[in-house]
Amino acid sequence: MIDWLAFLVVLVSALAGAGVVVSAYALGIRLLTISGRTPIVTPATFTDAITVVTPAEIRQAEKRAAKAARKSPLSEGQKRAALIGAWACFVVSAVAVVVGIYLIVGEHLFTLFG
Repeated sequence: MIDWLAFLVVLVSALAGAGVVVSAYALGIRLLTISGRTPIVTPATFTDAITVVTPAEIRQAEKRAAKAARKSPLSEGQKRAALIGAWACFVVSAVAVVVGIYLIVGEHLFTLFG
């Protein structure tokens, strides 16, 4: 016999946990950008890639990010607060992931390692 109430609890908690992780990470990226530290990730070059970004395009993107950071209307204190908030969001996201992993395998690790 299937315990449908337990199934519903697991479904709702999984959706809520995924929402917390994704929302905290997205807000952290947004706050990081507001603080003037735009994350620029250079794409990897793959042999079967459809779009390859040239080094000139990467430099142009870095220039645009630096220009946007200079034009920010925020004061230094507000930028610092946004940076702290970004890192707090990243910590919340990481803690939620670690707690989820612990809930899945925590008891097994205690029995395995004593």
